[in-house]
Amino acid sequence: MSAPAQHPLFDPQSPVFRAHEGGKLGVHATQQLRDRADLALLYTPGVAEVSLAVAADLSLAARYTSRGNMVAVISDGTAVLGLGDIGPLGALPVMEGKAVLFKHFADIDAVPVVMDSGSVEELVEAIARIAPTYGGINLEDISAPRCFEIEEQLKERLDIPVFHDDQHGTAIVVLAGLINACRVLERSMPDLKIVVAGAGAAGVAVTKLLQRAGVRDVVVCDSRGIISPSRADLSGHKHRLAASTNPRGLSGSLGDALAGADVYVGVSGGTVPEEQVAAMARGCMIFALANPTPEVHPDIAGKYAAIVATGRSDFPNQINNVLAFPGIFRGALDSGASKITEAMKLAAAQAIADLVVEPSVDEIVPSVFQPGVSEAVAAAVAALA
Repeated sequence: MSAPAQHPLFDPQSPVFRAHEGGKLGVHATQQLRDRADLALLYTPGVAEVSLAVAADLSLAARYTSRGNMVAVISDGTAVLGLGDIGPLGALPVMEGKAVLFKHFADIDAVPVVMDSGSVEELVEAIARIAPTYGGINLEDISAPRCFEIEEQLKERLDIPVFHDDQHGTAIVVLAGLINACRVLERSMPDLKIVVAGAGAAGVAVTKLLQRAGVRDVVVCDSRGIISPSRADLSGHKHRLAASTNPRGLSGSLGDALAGADVYVGVSGGTVPEEQVAAMARGCMIFALANPTPEVHPDIAGKYAAIVATGRSDFPNQINNVLAFPGIFRGALDSGASKITEAMKLAAAQAIADLVVEPSVDEIVPSVFQPGVSEAVAAAVAALA
Protein backbone atom coordinates (compact mmCIF):
# COMPACT_ATOMS: atom_id res chain seq x y z
CA MET A 1 0.00 0.00 0.00
CA SER A 2 1.39 3.39 -0.95
CA ALA A 3 1.76 6.15 1.62
CA PRO A 4 -0.93 8.84 1.59
CA ALA A 5 -0.06 12.00 -0.29
CA GLN A 6 0.97 14.94 1.88
CA HIS A 7 -0.62 18.34 1.51
CA PRO A 8 1.64 20.63 -0.55
CA LEU A 9 1.72 23.18 2.30
CA PHE A 10 2.99 20.62 4.83
CA ASP A 11 6.36 21.77 6.13
CA PRO A 12 7.45 20.25 9.46
CA GLN A 13 10.10 22.97 9.83
CA SER A 14 7.70 25.91 9.54
CA PRO A 15 6.81 27.83 12.73
CA VAL A 16 3.14 26.93 12.28
CA PHE A 17 3.69 23.18 12.25
CA ARG A 18 6.30 23.35 14.99
CA ALA A 19 3.84 25.22 17.23
CA HIS A 20 1.27 22.46 16.76
CA GLU A 21 3.61 19.48 17.06
CA GLY A 22 2.39 17.11 19.77
CA GLY A 23 -0.91 18.98 19.98
CA LYS A 24 -1.68 22.10 21.98
CA LEU A 25 -3.24 20.52 25.06
CA GLY A 26 -2.25 18.36 28.00
CA VAL A 27 -3.65 17.25 31.34
CA HIS A 28 -2.60 18.62 34.71
CA ALA A 29 -3.72 17.62 38.18
CA THR A 30 -5.17 20.23 40.53
CA GLN A 31 -4.11 18.25 43.63
CA GLN A 32 -0.70 16.85 44.46
CA LEU A 33 -0.12 13.11 44.69
CA ARG A 34 2.94 12.82 46.94
CA ASP A 35 2.46 9.78 49.13
CA ARG A 36 0.11 7.05 50.35
CA ALA A 37 -1.97 9.53 52.34
CA ASP A 38 -2.64 11.61 49.22
CA LEU A 39 -3.46 8.46 47.30
CA ALA A 40 -6.02 7.47 49.92
CA LEU A 41 -7.64 10.91 49.68
CA LEU A 42 -7.62 11.38 45.92
CA TYR A 43 -8.50 7.81 45.03
CA THR A 44 -9.69 4.84 47.05
CA PRO A 45 -10.91 4.78 49.75
CA GLY A 46 -11.52 8.54 50.08
CA VAL A 47 -13.01 9.05 46.65
CA ALA A 48 -15.87 6.70 47.49
CA GLU A 49 -17.25 9.16 50.04
CA VAL A 50 -17.38 11.89 47.41
CA SER A 51 -18.94 9.59 44.82
CA LEU A 52 -21.71 8.57 47.22
CA ALA A 53 -22.38 12.19 48.16
CA VAL A 54 -22.58 13.25 44.51
CA ALA A 55 -24.85 10.29 43.68
CA ALA A 56 -27.20 11.41 46.47
CA ASP A 57 -27.11 15.10 45.44
CA LEU A 58 -26.13 15.65 41.81
CA SER A 59 -25.62 19.39 42.32
CA LEU A 60 -22.46 18.57 44.30
CA ALA A 61 -20.74 17.52 41.06
CA ALA A 62 -20.20 21.17 40.15
CA ARG A 63 -18.15 21.64 43.34
CA TYR A 64 -16.41 18.32 43.83
CA THR A 65 -15.56 17.35 40.24
CA SER A 66 -14.05 19.16 37.26
CA ARG A 67 -17.52 19.45 35.73
CA GLY A 68 -18.10 22.90 37.21
CA ASN A 69 -15.34 24.39 35.05
CA MET A 70 -15.33 22.04 32.07
CA VAL A 71 -16.70 22.66 28.57
CA ALA A 72 -16.77 20.25 25.64
CA VAL A 73 -15.80 21.79 22.30
CA ILE A 74 -17.63 19.52 19.86
CA SER A 75 -17.40 19.30 16.07
CA ASP A 76 -17.97 16.78 13.32
CA GLY A 77 -15.65 18.67 10.98
CA THR A 78 -18.29 19.42 8.35
CA ALA A 79 -17.81 23.21 8.20
CA VAL A 80 -14.36 24.05 9.55
CA LEU A 81 -13.37 27.73 9.30
CA GLY A 82 -13.38 28.47 5.57
CA LEU A 83 -11.99 25.02 4.79
CA GLY A 84 -15.30 23.19 4.43
CA ASP A 85 -15.96 19.53 5.23
CA ILE A 86 -12.51 18.24 6.23
CA GLY A 87 -13.65 15.62 8.73
CA PRO A 88 -13.13 15.16 12.46
CA LEU A 89 -9.35 14.72 12.44
CA GLY A 90 -8.94 17.73 10.19
CA ALA A 91 -11.05 19.68 12.66
CA LEU A 92 -9.11 18.55 15.73
CA PRO A 93 -6.34 21.20 15.55
CA VAL A 94 -9.01 23.90 15.44
CA MET A 95 -10.88 22.44 18.42
CA GLU A 96 -7.63 22.21 20.38
CA GLY A 97 -7.00 25.86 19.57
CA LYS A 98 -10.47 26.76 20.79
CA ALA A 99 -9.75 24.98 24.06
CA VAL A 100 -6.55 27.01 24.46
CA LEU A 101 -8.58 30.21 24.01
CA PHE A 102 -11.10 29.13 26.65
CA LYS A 103 -8.28 28.58 29.13
CA HIS A 104 -6.32 31.72 28.31
CA PHE A 105 -9.19 34.19 28.28
CA ALA A 106 -11.57 32.74 30.89
CA ASP A 107 -9.62 30.05 32.81
CA ILE A 108 -12.11 27.42 31.62
CA ASP A 109 -10.91 23.87 31.06
CA ALA A 110 -12.15 22.81 27.63
CA VAL A 111 -11.89 19.41 25.97
CA PRO A 112 -11.95 18.99 22.18
CA VAL A 113 -14.38 16.25 21.14
CA VAL A 114 -14.48 15.45 17.43
CA MET A 115 -17.03 12.99 16.08
CA ASP A 116 -17.67 11.14 12.87
CA SER A 117 -20.47 12.94 11.11
CA GLY A 118 -23.90 11.36 11.18
CA SER A 119 -27.56 12.24 11.16
CA VAL A 120 -28.89 14.95 13.43
CA GLU A 121 -30.41 12.32 15.68
CA GLU A 122 -27.17 10.33 15.90
CA LEU A 123 -25.09 13.36 16.84
CA VAL A 124 -27.64 14.60 19.37
CA GLU A 125 -27.75 11.19 21.00
CA ALA A 126 -23.95 10.89 21.11
CA ILE A 127 -23.49 14.36 22.59
CA ALA A 128 -26.27 13.87 25.13
CA ARG A 129 -24.67 10.64 26.32
CA ILE A 130 -21.32 12.28 27.09
CA ALA A 131 -22.85 15.47 28.52
CA PRO A 132 -22.68 14.40 32.21
CA THR A 133 -18.91 15.00 32.13
CA TYR A 134 -19.29 18.67 31.24
CA GLY A 135 -20.76 21.88 32.60
CA GLY A 136 -21.38 23.25 29.10
CA ILE A 137 -21.36 22.31 25.42
CA ASN A 138 -19.73 24.54 22.79
CA LEU A 139 -20.72 23.38 19.31
CA GLU A 140 -18.27 24.29 16.58
CA ASP A 141 -17.91 24.00 12.81
CA ILE A 142 -21.02 21.91 12.13
CA SER A 143 -22.64 22.49 8.76
CA ALA A 144 -25.98 24.24 8.29
CA PRO A 145 -28.85 23.50 8.48
CA ARG A 146 -27.91 20.53 10.72
CA CYS A 147 -26.30 22.86 13.25
CA PHE A 148 -29.64 24.57 13.97
CA GLU A 149 -31.46 21.32 14.64
CA ILE A 150 -28.63 19.85 16.72
CA GLU A 151 -28.40 22.91 18.94
CA GLU A 152 -32.16 23.17 19.44
CA GLN A 153 -32.57 19.51 20.31
CA LEU A 154 -29.65 19.59 22.75
CA LYS A 155 -31.00 22.73 24.44
CA GLU A 156 -34.31 20.96 25.01
CA ARG A 157 -32.67 17.75 26.21
CA LEU A 158 -29.84 18.98 28.45
CA ASP A 159 -29.80 21.03 31.64
CA ILE A 160 -26.45 22.69 30.86
CA PRO A 161 -25.65 25.59 28.52
CA VAL A 162 -25.43 24.68 24.83
CA PHE A 163 -23.94 27.34 22.57
CA HIS A 164 -23.07 27.14 18.87
CA ASP A 165 -20.31 29.71 18.63
CA ASP A 166 -20.30 29.98 14.84
CA GLN A 167 -23.84 31.30 15.18
CA HIS A 168 -24.10 33.24 18.38
CA GLY A 169 -20.53 34.32 19.06
CA THR A 170 -20.36 35.95 15.65
CA ALA A 171 -23.76 37.59 16.12
CA ILE A 172 -22.87 39.01 19.53
CA VAL A 173 -19.66 40.66 18.34
CA VAL A 174 -21.29 41.98 15.15
CA LEU A 175 -24.00 43.58 17.27
CA ALA A 176 -21.40 45.06 19.63
CA GLY A 177 -19.59 46.59 16.67
CA LEU A 178 -22.80 47.94 15.18
CA ILE A 179 -23.83 49.52 18.49
CA ASN A 180 -20.61 51.52 18.56
CA ALA A 181 -20.63 52.24 14.83
CA CYS A 182 -24.03 53.84 15.34
CA ARG A 183 -22.60 55.88 18.22
CA VAL A 184 -19.73 57.14 16.07
CA LEU A 185 -21.92 58.02 13.08
CA GLU A 186 -24.87 59.21 15.17
CA ARG A 187 -27.20 56.71 13.55
CA SER A 188 -30.23 54.91 14.99
CA MET A 189 -30.29 51.14 14.64
CA PRO A 190 -34.05 50.91 13.85
CA ASP A 191 -33.51 53.28 10.90
CA LEU A 192 -30.76 51.24 9.24
CA LYS A 193 -31.16 49.24 6.06
CA ILE A 194 -28.98 46.18 6.61
CA VAL A 195 -27.93 43.47 4.15
CA VAL A 196 -26.64 40.16 5.52
CA ALA A 197 -24.82 38.11 2.89
CA GLY A 198 -24.94 34.46 3.91
CA ALA A 199 -27.80 32.34 5.17
CA GLY A 200 -25.77 29.72 6.99
CA ALA A 201 -25.08 29.47 10.71
CA ALA A 202 -23.60 32.94 11.19
CA GLY A 203 -25.97 34.72 8.81
CA VAL A 204 -29.09 33.34 10.48
CA ALA A 205 -27.86 34.17 13.98
CA VAL A 206 -26.67 37.67 13.05
CA THR A 207 -30.04 38.40 11.47
CA LYS A 208 -32.03 37.18 14.47
CA LEU A 209 -29.92 39.03 17.04
CA LEU A 210 -29.98 42.29 15.08
CA GLN A 211 -33.76 42.05 14.90
CA ARG A 212 -33.96 41.50 18.65
CA ALA A 213 -31.78 44.59 19.09
CA GLY A 214 -34.28 46.73 17.19
CA VAL A 215 -33.27 46.46 13.54
CA ARG A 216 -36.41 46.59 11.39
CA ASP A 217 -35.09 46.41 7.83
CA VAL A 218 -32.75 43.48 7.20
CA VAL A 219 -32.42 41.69 3.86
CA VAL A 220 -30.66 38.32 3.76
CA CYS A 221 -28.97 37.01 0.61
CA ASP A 222 -27.66 33.56 -0.21
CA SER A 223 -25.68 32.42 -3.26
CA ARG A 224 -28.79 32.79 -5.42
CA GLY A 225 -29.72 36.27 -4.31
CA ILE A 226 -32.27 37.89 -2.03
CA ILE A 227 -34.24 35.53 0.19
CA SER A 228 -37.93 36.28 -0.25
CA PRO A 229 -41.22 34.36 -0.12
CA SER A 230 -41.38 34.46 -3.91
CA ARG A 231 -38.50 32.01 -4.25
CA ALA A 232 -39.43 28.36 -4.70
CA ASP A 233 -36.00 26.94 -3.86
CA LEU A 234 -35.83 27.75 -0.14
CA SER A 235 -34.99 25.16 2.51
CA GLY A 236 -36.72 25.13 5.89
CA HIS A 237 -34.57 27.67 7.73
CA LYS A 238 -34.56 29.99 4.70
CA HIS A 239 -38.37 29.84 4.56
CA ARG A 240 -38.38 31.12 8.13
CA LEU A 241 -35.92 33.88 7.20
CA ALA A 242 -38.11 34.90 4.26
CA ALA A 243 -41.09 35.26 6.58
CA SER A 244 -39.33 37.59 9.03
CA THR A 245 -37.01 39.69 6.85
CA ASN A 246 -37.02 41.83 3.69
CA PRO A 247 -39.90 44.15 4.69
CA ARG A 248 -39.68 46.13 1.42
CA GLY A 249 -40.23 42.99 -0.64
CA LEU A 250 -37.01 43.20 -2.63
CA SER A 251 -36.02 40.55 -5.14
CA GLY A 252 -33.00 39.91 -7.31
CA SER A 253 -29.29 39.71 -6.61
CA LEU A 254 -27.01 40.83 -3.78
CA GLY A 255 -26.31 43.91 -5.88
CA ASP A 256 -30.01 44.76 -5.88
CA ALA A 257 -30.07 44.45 -2.09
CA LEU A 258 -27.01 46.63 -1.61
CA ALA A 259 -28.36 49.59 -3.60
CA GLY A 260 -28.94 52.27 -0.97
CA ALA A 261 -28.12 49.96 1.96
CA ASP A 262 -26.60 51.41 5.12
CA VAL A 263 -24.87 48.26 6.38
CA TYR A 264 -23.34 45.20 4.72
CA VAL A 265 -22.55 42.17 6.89
CA GLY A 266 -20.67 39.51 4.94
CA VAL A 267 -20.50 36.02 6.43
CA SER A 268 -20.46 33.99 3.24
CA GLY A 269 -17.14 34.43 1.46
CA GLY A 270 -16.78 35.30 -2.19
CA THR A 271 -16.18 38.79 -3.56
CA VAL A 272 -18.55 41.72 -3.85
CA PRO A 273 -17.88 43.77 -7.03
CA GLU A 274 -16.77 47.32 -6.36
CA GLU A 275 -19.65 48.81 -8.33
CA GLN A 276 -22.11 47.15 -5.96
CA VAL A 277 -20.27 48.57 -2.94
CA ALA A 278 -20.32 52.01 -4.57
CA ALA A 279 -24.12 51.80 -4.82
CA MET A 280 -24.54 51.65 -1.04
CA ALA A 281 -25.76 54.68 0.90
CA ARG A 282 -23.37 57.49 1.71
CA GLY A 283 -21.66 56.99 5.08
CA CYS A 284 -22.37 53.25 5.02
CA MET A 285 -20.81 50.56 7.19
CA ILE A 286 -19.14 47.42 5.82
CA PHE A 287 -18.55 44.35 7.97
CA ALA A 288 -16.76 41.97 5.56
CA LEU A 289 -16.00 39.05 7.83
CA ALA A 290 -14.81 36.21 5.59
CA ASN A 291 -11.35 35.09 6.66
CA PRO A 292 -8.62 35.28 5.46
CA THR A 293 -10.05 37.06 2.39
CA PRO A 294 -12.86 39.54 3.18
CA GLU A 295 -15.74 39.77 0.73
CA VAL A 296 -14.81 43.44 0.29
CA HIS A 297 -11.14 44.25 0.72
CA PRO A 298 -10.69 47.02 3.31
CA ASP A 299 -8.93 49.22 0.76
CA ILE A 300 -11.99 49.04 -1.51
CA ALA A 301 -14.46 49.29 1.36
CA GLY A 302 -12.70 52.35 2.73
CA LYS A 303 -13.38 54.27 -0.49
CA TYR A 304 -17.12 54.16 0.16
CA ALA A 305 -17.78 53.25 3.80
CA ALA A 306 -17.48 55.41 6.90
CA ILE A 307 -16.66 52.38 9.03
CA VAL A 308 -15.05 49.12 7.93
CA ALA A 309 -14.72 45.92 9.97
CA THR A 310 -13.23 42.54 9.04
CA GLY A 311 -12.47 39.21 10.64
CA ARG A 312 -8.73 39.80 10.30
CA SER A 313 -6.30 40.88 12.98
CA ASP A 314 -4.17 43.01 10.65
CA PHE A 315 -6.89 45.62 10.02
CA PRO A 316 -8.84 47.79 12.49
CA ASN A 317 -12.14 46.60 13.95
CA GLN A 318 -11.59 42.86 14.08
CA ILE A 319 -14.92 41.09 14.67
CA ASN A 320 -13.54 38.17 16.65
CA ASN A 321 -15.65 35.61 18.52
CA VAL A 322 -12.99 35.49 21.23
CA LEU A 323 -14.53 38.70 22.54
CA ALA A 324 -17.69 36.75 23.37
CA PHE A 325 -17.55 33.01 23.97
CA PRO A 326 -15.05 32.80 26.87
CA GLY A 327 -17.01 35.32 28.93
CA ILE A 328 -20.36 33.81 27.92
CA PHE A 329 -19.36 30.43 29.33
CA ARG A 330 -17.54 31.94 32.33
CA GLY A 331 -20.71 33.75 33.35
CA ALA A 332 -22.93 30.73 32.70
CA LEU A 333 -20.71 28.34 34.66
CA ASP A 334 -20.22 30.70 37.60
CA SER A 335 -23.93 31.42 37.91
CA GLY A 336 -25.10 27.85 37.39
CA ALA A 337 -27.19 28.87 34.36
CA SER A 338 -28.82 25.97 32.57
CA LYS A 339 -29.26 27.91 29.32
CA ILE A 340 -27.78 30.86 27.46
CA THR A 341 -30.77 33.04 26.72
CA GLU A 342 -31.39 35.68 24.09
CA ALA A 343 -31.31 38.33 26.81
CA MET A 344 -27.84 37.13 27.80
CA LYS A 345 -26.62 37.49 24.21
CA LEU A 346 -27.93 41.05 23.99
CA ALA A 347 -26.35 41.88 27.35
CA ALA A 348 -23.03 40.39 26.26
CA ALA A 349 -23.03 42.51 23.09
CA GLN A 350 -23.73 45.66 25.10
CA ALA A 351 -20.99 44.78 27.60
CA ILE A 352 -18.47 44.37 24.77
CA ALA A 353 -19.54 47.66 23.19
CA ASP A 354 -19.31 49.49 26.52
CA LEU A 355 -15.67 48.49 26.91
CA VAL A 356 -14.80 50.97 24.16
CA VAL A 357 -15.15 54.19 26.13
CA GLU A 358 -14.68 56.51 23.16
CA PRO A 359 -15.42 54.55 19.97
CA SER A 360 -14.03 55.82 16.70
CA VAL A 361 -14.08 54.76 13.06
CA ASP A 362 -11.05 52.58 13.76
CA GLU A 363 -12.19 51.23 17.14
CA ILE A 364 -15.75 49.99 17.43
CA VAL A 365 -14.86 46.86 19.42
CA PRO A 366 -12.13 46.28 21.99
CA SER A 367 -9.00 44.30 21.28
CA VAL A 368 -9.25 40.65 22.27
CA PHE A 369 -6.27 41.34 24.54
CA GLN A 370 -7.86 44.30 26.31
CA PRO A 371 -7.99 43.46 30.02
CA GLY A 372 -11.41 42.81 31.47
CA VAL A 373 -13.30 41.69 28.35
CA SER A 374 -14.19 38.20 29.54
CA GLU A 375 -14.93 39.48 33.03
CA ALA A 376 -17.35 42.12 31.73
CA VAL A 377 -19.16 39.64 29.49
CA ALA A 378 -19.29 37.08 32.31
CA ALA A 379 -20.81 39.61 34.69
CA ALA A 380 -23.46 40.61 32.13
CA VAL A 381 -24.41 36.97 31.55
CA ALA A 382 -24.40 36.01 35.24
CA ALA A 383 -26.64 38.95 36.13
CA LEU A 384 -29.37 37.43 33.96
CA ALA A 385 -28.96 33.82 35.06
